[in-house]
Amino acid sequence: MAKCSGRCTLVAFCCLQLVAALQRQIFDFLGYQWAPILANFLHIMAVILGIFGTVQYRSRYLILYAAWLVLWVGWNAFVICFYLEVGQLSQDRDFIMTFNTSLHRSWWMENGPGCLVTPVLNSRLALEDHHVISVTGCLLDYPYIEALSSALQIFLALFGFVFACYVSKVFLEEEDSFDFIGGFDSYGYQAPQKTSHLQLQPLYTSG
Repeated sequence: MAKCSGRCTLVAFCCLQLVAALQRQIFDFLGYQWAPILANFLHIMAVILGIFGTVQYRSRYLILYAAWLVLWVGWNAFVICFYLEVGQLSQDRDFIMTFNTSLHRSWWMENGPGCLVTPVLNSRLALEDHHVISVTGCLLDYPYIEALSSALQIFLALFGFVFACYVSKVFLEEEDSFDFIGGFDSYGYQAPQKTSHLQLQPLYTSG
C-alpha cells in the first residue's frame, strides 16, 4: 500500500509539473524567451522520463529525473533573481533570456492583468524595427508574475524530488530482494532427487 501510494503521488506531481511546464512554455514562446524555452523543453522530457520510470518500475530513470530536478531548481532560482534584479543582474542591460538576439521581454509585460499599453510615437529611444511603448495600470508587474511562476516550479520540483527518491529507494530494495530469492539458481542449486534402491535380478526358467 505504501509503495502504491508513493508511486501514485509521484505520478500526480509529475502530471502537475507537466501541465505547469507546458503552460509556461506557451507564454515563453509568445514572448520569444529562447533560454526558458530550451530549459522548459528539457524539463518536459525529464518529467516524461520520470513518469515512465515510475510506471515501469525503473529506478535509474527516477534517479535521472531527481538529478534533473536539482538543476531545475537552480535554474528557476536564477530566473527569480534575474527578474527581481538581484545583485548585478539588470533586465535593461542583460538579455540572457533571448540569448542577446532581440530586445523582447516577457509576454506578461504587455499582457499582464490590468495592463494598459500605449505606443510612444516619435521616440528617440526607438531602435530600428522597434517601437517604444508605455505600460501602465498593471495590477501585478511582469517581474513578479515571472518570479511567482518560477517559485511554483521550485515548489513542485522539491516535492517531486522527495517522492522520486522515496520511490526509487523502494524499487531498489525490491530489486535486491528479487536477486536474493533467485540467488540459488546462480549457484546451480538443484533439489535432491529420490533414488531407487531396488535392483533387478535375472530370471532363470527350466526348460
